[in-house]
Amino acid sequence: MLGSWQVAPLTAKLGRDLWRIKGQAAAIAVVIAIGVMMQVMMAGLVASLSETRDAYYQGYRLAQVFAPVARAPENLRAELTRIEGVAQAETRIVGAGRVEIEGRPLPIAARLLSLPDFGEPRLGALFPVSGRGLDASARNEALVLESFAKAHDLKLGEPLTVTMNGHRRQLTMVGRVQSPEFLYTAAPGELIPDDARFAVLWMSRSALAANYDLDGAFNEALLSLTRQARLTAVLAAVDRLLTPYGGQGAYGLEDQFSNRFVSEEIKGLEVSALVVPPIFLAIAAFLLYIVISRMVQAERQEIGLMKAFGYTNIEVGWHYMQLVLAIAFAGALLGCGLGIWAGQALIGLYTQYYKFPFLVFQMEPSAFVIGILAALGSAAAGSLFVLRRLVSLVPAEAMRPPAPADFSRSARWAQGLTGLMDQLSRMILRRLLRQPWRMAGAVLGIASGMGLTLSMLTIYAGFERALDLTFQVLDRSDASVAFLRPMPPDALSALQRLPGVWQVEAQRHVPVVLRNGRHSHKSSLTGLGHQARLLRVVDDKGRQQELPGAGLVLAKPLAKILNVQPGESLRVEVREGARPVLQIPVVGLAETLMGAPVYINLEALNRLLQQPGRINAAALEIEPGREAEVYRQLKDMPLIAGVSLQAEAKQAFETLMDQGAGAMRFVMGFMAFIITFGIVYNAARVAQAERARDLASLQILGYSHSEVAYVLLGELAVITLLAIPLGSLIGHFLSFAIAEGFSTELYQVPARFIPQTHGTAALTVLCASAVSGWLVQRGLAKRDLTAALKSRE
Repeated sequence: MLGSWQVAPLTAKLGRDLWRIKGQAAAIAVVIAIGVMMQVMMAGLVASLSETRDAYYQGYRLAQVFAPVARAPENLRAELTRIEGVAQAETRIVGAGRVEIEGRPLPIAARLLSLPDFGEPRLGALFPVSGRGLDASARNEALVLESFAKAHDLKLGEPLTVTMNGHRRQLTMVGRVQSPEFLYTAAPGELIPDDARFAVLWMSRSALAANYDLDGAFNEALLSLTRQARLTAVLAAVDRLLTPYGGQGAYGLEDQFSNRFVSEEIKGLEVSALVVPPIFLAIAAFLLYIVISRMVQAERQEIGLMKAFGYTNIEVGWHYMQLVLAIAFAGALLGCGLGIWAGQALIGLYTQYYKFPFLVFQMEPSAFVIGILAALGSAAAGSLFVLRRLVSLVPAEAMRPPAPADFSRSARWAQGLTGLMDQLSRMILRRLLRQPWRMAGAVLGIASGMGLTLSMLTIYAGFERALDLTFQVLDRSDASVAFLRPMPPDALSALQRLPGVWQVEAQRHVPVVLRNGRHSHKSSLTGLGHQARLLRVVDDKGRQQELPGAGLVLAKPLAKILNVQPGESLRVEVREGARPVLQIPVVGLAETLMGAPVYINLEALNRLLQQPGRINAAALEIEPGREAEVYRQLKDMPLIAGVSLQAEAKQAFETLMDQGAGAMRFVMGFMAFIITFGIVYNAARVAQAERARDLASLQILGYSHSEVAYVLLGELAVITLLAIPLGSLIGHFLSFAIAEGFSTELYQVPARFIPQTHGTAALTVLCASAVSGWLVQRGLAKRDLTAALKSRE
């Protein structure tokens, strides 16, 4: 009968216990929720990005091999198709250019690519956004990358002034498109995305061939591979075929610029999904261990009565395990909901920087299962040690109070100190000294929370240092100029003669493949003057390094990738001109936070290439107030491929760090604060529960509310102060590990000792302690003194 249904006694007790510790339970559940949220969110982001990327690549036939070449006859396409492992081959024309936008002082660097005059391309299809396709009979039509058109609010039919191969042309935009080849775009020579500063245009094959004098020829081949293909063998065969025609070295999709960034982001999320959630769940397990340990100790008599009334060890143990699992399950469910919400919020952020035509947050079912099971498992594991003691309790023994502990020798060394204290302060000191291990656990918990907060604050400061080092120490130029081709020294003199230009420094960038045994890396040699002042090479202490007459100076991340040290040599395979293969020693390591550059003395580079005096880039220092005048003159120089302004690059970097991928550090920082507060609040609530009888007795004896609160909060204050130096130490070392996790081959995050961050982390812990203390002392005024006095020690 429904009317005769009754709640089981242990179930009713479970509800009462949960209500009694609702504050602590909520704090622990929130910590668990954060761990599960990170698991669900990151797993969902990984699935969304990777599966959308793979579907986009496959649906629009992105090439798996790219083979640039100076000029090769079109009939080579058939020979490329016959290479073992090649499924399809497509040839195209690729050129550098400039686009002039009304209202912008400088032209924008552009990449122009050809499309077949008739039909769809075999590889590299485009996703149409608006407008129509190209008319092969019209030589002045172009399709424009959607992100660039959107950044400048370009309308269909709008004319575009484009400089191609040194000649200015008028084109008409007839369509806006997206491409899997350009999910991530950045201006030439830069790594930071900026839709407004890099254009991609597509024209018909015949029109682009006429502009670049490539009728009947191509300068890039695209290949797709069979399932059985061996990439290294295909690349070698392609290089052998194209080398006589000026082949610049074929490379796979993993080295394609856009794909590298997307893959690095996915890899970083995968690492975070494996590392971050266990940290939160381990802290939650520690907190649950403290709560259950105190509860079992306080309820010895009740446990004895339950066993005396016939409840088995399994039933009693399962009752307390249910308490733990209820808290963990509630936190896990909350975390699943928060994970979905956070994932949907962040997926919109990713669409700003990775130009997928469609990207929807995909909930990964396995992430929910893993998150819930991990939460329940870690919570149960943290409580098993306590429940083992519970099972061993005999009813008769459990119903007797535990034997009083002998504290007579616990603090003889502090007797002189206690003589200087008042009664309430001596109570605080005795409590700390008589239960050192319990106090040590509380200190370690708060220190861990502070360490996590400090590490995130250090990462914040690391991003700021990356900004300052990159744009104040390493690159002191106002603008960087790139030429269409290697130029003689006269080009540098022409720039130096421009009114408003204070200083010009020559540079040369040469594409290479670096090899050290089985380690290799596709990179570029950056040739600089002996003591370049505008683009500087510095060591880890910020001191400028001179580039010797021969030898390479490698960025530290690249040296790690190649497993090479100063004094060793690298095999350098040049990918332009005569393509010599050189053996060059490594003479130093450089501090850099963007990319993985390789520096070499400019004269030595030209000597090795047997091309004296050649440059293809320059750094400019401009007189303040005359920037517009200099920009107008640069705009009229047809052999300049593009101009990059340092102020725009810095703004793009700041935007990326605050709103793009770097914004994840703010999420992590907020989570660190929540954990810190949860740990401190839980420590305060445990102390209140353990001393409920003592505090009630003090109030009955006539002590005021503020004096009773002093005993409780004084203990919390001492524990917090002891935790601060330990937390500072933990955070210092943890920051290096987290910085390593945030850093990639493309950008590095420095971790340094910064006194301000340690002070801010300590202040955060003190604020969390103050808020927790305020919440706890409010409960002192509301407690039932009679019930507290009836509790047993």
